[in-house]
Amino acid sequence: MTVHSPQNKDIDPVTLEVFRNKLESVAEEMGQVLIRSAYSPNIKERQDCSTALFDVEGRMVAQAEHIPVHLGAMPDAVAAVTESDLGPGDAYILNDPFEGGTHLPDVTIVSTLAPEGEVVGYAVTRAHHADIGGMTPGSMPAGAAEIYQEGIRLPGVEFRSGGELNEDMLSVILANVRNRTERQADLRAQLAAHDRAEDRLGELIDEHSRGQVERAFDAIVEYSNTRMTDELAAFPDGTYEARDVFEGDGVTEADIPIEVSITVEGTTVDVDFAGTAEQCAGNMNAPLAVAKSAVYFVVRSITDPEIPSNHGSYTDINVAAPEGTVVNPTPPAAVVGGNVETSQRITDVVFTAFAGAVPP
Repeated sequence: MTVHSPQNKDIDPVTLEVFRNKLESVAEEMGQVLIRSAYSPNIKERQDCSTALFDVEGRMVAQAEHIPVHLGAMPDAVAAVTESDLGPGDAYILNDPFEGGTHLPDVTIVSTLAPEGEVVGYAVTRAHHADIGGMTPGSMPAGAAEIYQEGIRLPGVEFRSGGELNEDMLSVILANVRNRTERQADLRAQLAAHDRAEDRLGELIDEHSRGQVERAFDAIVEYSNTRMTDELAAFPDGTYEARDVFEGDGVTEADIPIEVSITVEGTTVDVDFAGTAEQCAGNMNAPLAVAKSAVYFVVRSITDPEIPSNHGSYTDINVAAPEGTVVNPTPPAAVVGGNVETSQRITDVVFTAFAGAVPP
C-alpha cells in the first residue's frame, strides 16, 4: 500500500487528515443547512444544490459530495467574482453561464469567510432555483433560442455588503421570477449556509490558529495533487481522440458533433474540443465551465475516486474549446439544455477517448 505524505512539512499526515475531514464536514454542514432551510422541493427534496469552501487564492479546498457539474464549474464562478475587492461580510450572486455559471436556474452565491475580521477564504453555494424567470415556468424552456428567453441573468453582482443584504438587488431579482416568496426563502437559505460556514471556520481557527488552518489549506491541495500526479503518471504518453453526436438541438433534428483530442504528456493532460460543432440555434449549448466539469468528472472516475476532490485534483488537467462552439458558446446563445443534456454527451466522448489511455 502506498503511503502519501503531504509535501508541506508543517503538516504531518495525521494532522492533514484531521483538517481535511473537518473542512469537508463544514462543507457538508453547509449543504444540510441549505437543504433544511430551503422552501422549494428542488432544493429541499431533490437536493439539486452544492456547497464548497475556497481559500483566499480562489482554490477549492473542500466540497460536499453533491452535484459534479456544479462543483467542477464553481472555480470559474469564484474567479469571476473575486476580481472584485471583497471584504468581510461581502457576498456576490451570479448565474451567468458565460462567467462560470452552468444555466440560469443554478444561482451561485460567493461570500467571504472572515471570522476574525480578515478574509481567509470563501464559502460557495450553488442551488437550482425552481424558477428564475424567462418564457416558461421553471425556466427550462425547450424552445429557447436566446438566453434572454431563459430567465434573469446575473453577471456577478454584490448581494451583501459588510453583512447587510442589498435589498435593491433582491427586489430586482424577485421582480423577475415566479413565486417570489419561495425564491426569497431559497436565497436566504443559501446565505444561512454561508453564515454557518463562517461560524465553523471560526471555531477551527480558535482551536488551531489561523496560520495552521491556512497551512492546512495548502497541504490539502498539495496532497490531492500528489495523488493525482501519481495516477496520471501511469497513463502512456500520446494523443487519444473520440467523436460522437447528439441528435438535434430543439430547433433542428440535425446531428451535432462533439470531438475531443486528449494529449497525455508526463503527468499533464490537455483536453481540446477543436472540431466540435459551432454553437447551435437551440438551447443545447454547454458553457465552457460545464465542459470542464464533465472532463474533471471523467478524470476522477478513471483514476482514484478516493482522491480528495479539490483544486489539486485538477491542477494538471487543461481544457480548451474554440469560442462559439456548443461546448464554449458566446452570448446570446441559449444554454439551459447544455447543462443537463450536452454535458452527458461530453462525458461520453471524453470517456471514449480516455479508453485508449487508461492503464490496463
